[in-house]
Amino acid sequence: MSRKYFGTDGIRGKVGVAPITPDFVMRLGYAAGKVLAQLAPATSGKPTVLIGKDTRVSGYMLEASLEAGFAAAGVDIMLSGPMPTPAIAYLTRALRLSAGVVISASHNPYDDNGIKFFSAQGTKLPDEVELAIEEELGREMQCVSSDKLGKAKRLEDANGRYIEFCKSTYPNELDLRGLKIVVDCAHGAAYDIAPHVFHELGAEVIAIGNQPNGFNINDKVGATAPDALALAVRANHADLGIALDGDADRLLMVDKFGEIYDGDQLLYLMVLDRMAIGTVAGAVGTLMTNMAVELAFKELGVDFIRAKVGDRYVLEQMQQQGWLLGGEGSGHLLCLDKHTTGDGIVSALQVLSALKRNGKSLDACFENLSLFPQVLINVRVTPGFNWQDNAALVAEKLQVEKELAGKGRVLIRASGTEPVVRVMVETSNADQANQLARRLANCIS
Repeated sequence: MSRKYFGTDGIRGKVGVAPITPDFVMRLGYAAGKVLAQLAPATSGKPTVLIGKDTRVSGYMLEASLEAGFAAAGVDIMLSGPMPTPAIAYLTRALRLSAGVVISASHNPYDDNGIKFFSAQGTKLPDEVELAIEEELGREMQCVSSDKLGKAKRLEDANGRYIEFCKSTYPNELDLRGLKIVVDCAHGAAYDIAPHVFHELGAEVIAIGNQPNGFNINDKVGATAPDALALAVRANHADLGIALDGDADRLLMVDKFGEIYDGDQLLYLMVLDRMAIGTVAGAVGTLMTNMAVELAFKELGVDFIRAKVGDRYVLEQMQQQGWLLGGEGSGHLLCLDKHTTGDGIVSALQVLSALKRNGKSLDACFENLSLFPQVLINVRVTPGFNWQDNAALVAEKLQVEKELAGKGRVLIRASGTEPVVRVMVETSNADQANQLARRLANCIS
């Protein structure tokens, strides 16, 4: 059974356009509440969910809608206010709650928003639970009796609890003294959290993208626009920079020269560090992971598996293999011995601990890794567009692969979060990769 509303990362879209409307989100809260109540053990009492959000102005409206829906289903609510997505995952697990809900569209612009859920264990909801919620959405919304309605309250010191958790993932014997770090919070959920984490561990912190106004999330700042961080690192003569996205589950980093390092490179560095202090059986990437990283892992004797694009699929493969490290080039990085989900702050701390242990600067860690040129073109399409039905595109893809002759890769896939088809060509020749990618993109547009 296919999902009607849930994509690879919850439900997402333009605010005011179905399904991101107040009435639908209220029904979603009710449906999720009904399913959670059915799944809850009989001895656990009334189910309780934690609702967090990023800094989008629409978060107020959607938060109220969710609260009403959960209350009507007889579910209690705790409200955290603006919090990183991984913080909600952690707090849900730490407080033994029934589920966590995040109101965020991650790296998208402010006029998008979305809803994503976490289980009681702090992981993405299983497919069968999402399907059960969708099935409940097809039924008429009702309301429990007044004596069984849910109640809402504010979670006290949510920021402080999460800051301490992040710090606990950094080795006790190390600190960040002597480092000047620029932290770009993308005017998002980590604006009042990330700078404190790195400062309290001893770093001199310069924060940018930390003045959200409801409309500027991800606007020319953050992990989706790292040039702002690169400029700030050079201007402040910092040692490195850290860029998060709007809900702080992605990480990109910048060295002292302004060079940008993506999730593929940071995953490689984390694997190297873990090998230096122990062993690494394997790592999980995605169909988009740079071929150079795959070859580097092979040379290190580290097994490597590609999952479908999306951190939930990376996590599934990691759990199946029993491995601890995985990630995407976009900056979703998972360290399962530190957290149950991708966390930009926690991932940055793992990179920083590697730098402290090996005594190298960020740029020096990648002397032996040269990424293959990888050209990615996003082509906007009408919702429901299936690129495999485009005969011209399929034929052109076969021709491009023939021209690459096994010395590169072609990947065409539909985005799971927006009406976009992503065209990627990877080969050792940058001009050839660009030319071939544009040929394929032109077949769609």
